[in-house]
Amino acid sequence: MTELPGKVIRWTFSDGPLPAAFEHEFRDDGTLTWRILDGPLQGGSGDEKRYGAVRVSDDVYAVSYLAASGHTLTVVLNLKEKRAHAFASNDKEWMALNGTLDDVQ
Repeated sequence: MTELPGKVIRWTFSDGPLPAAFEHEFRDDGTLTWRILDGPLQGGSGDEKRYGAVRVSDDVYAVSYLAASGHTLTVVLNLKEKRAHAFASNDKEWMALNGTLDDVQ
């Protein structure tokens, strides 16, 4: 993967307040759509106006966005090790999340 636009990435957080699988579709115009694929909030989704992404190394990307809900998610995706490490926050709490990178299309 050399660019995020046009990609659909799935990861699963194994800890935190919402251990669940998520799908993120990164669009060419800089917007994204996220979906919750399982768990108690399965079917939840949102369209976000903008995301930022940087390639840290050949196999590592950092992605961040501010959701319309006021939550911010910053996730580091290690493609080689199939790991996802994230930080999520809103105006009241901050949490670290860990999980697996499940699929990149």
